[in-house]
Amino acid sequence: MSAVLSGAPATVATATAPSSTAWGLLLLRLALGSMWIAHAMLKPLVFTFAGTAQYFQSVGLPGVLVAPVFAAELAIGAALMFGIFARQAALLSLPILLTVAWVHLPNGWVHTVQGGGWEYPVFLLVSSLALWLAGDGAWALRRSARLAPAAR
Repeated sequence: MSAVLSGAPATVATATAPSSTAWGLLLLRLALGSMWIAHAMLKPLVFTFAGTAQYFQSVGLPGVLVAPVFAAELAIGAALMFGIFARQAALLSLPILLTVAWVHLPNGWVHTVQGGGWEYPVFLLVSSLALWLAGDGAWALRRSARLAPAAR
């Protein structure tokens, strides 16, 4: 008879089996990581670094930030994909996403409007914040509690 039907306490999964929460966080991590890598690669492959620098300048940001932003986006994406300090990488993404949301704020809500709205950057910001709060998920290669909220 099952534990549910018999009234016996349910057994706890072994420590080596990831929970459904850990699998969900892995999916979130992979989705965010692939987005960051794809977004970073737009700069050299589609818009070019010079074109991206012109865009940065048109919205009031120094064009010289293109290279560090590209490197940060690529590093954040790789860290999330491989689960290398993923919570810290998610936290590191927040200033970039706040800036992107600020840039798109005047364009309105929907990201499909001319110039792109703020809905997608804010969604990514909240998703990154959720990953930082919730944990690294399954199959993380390197974890750290540094700069991460304590588990309760």
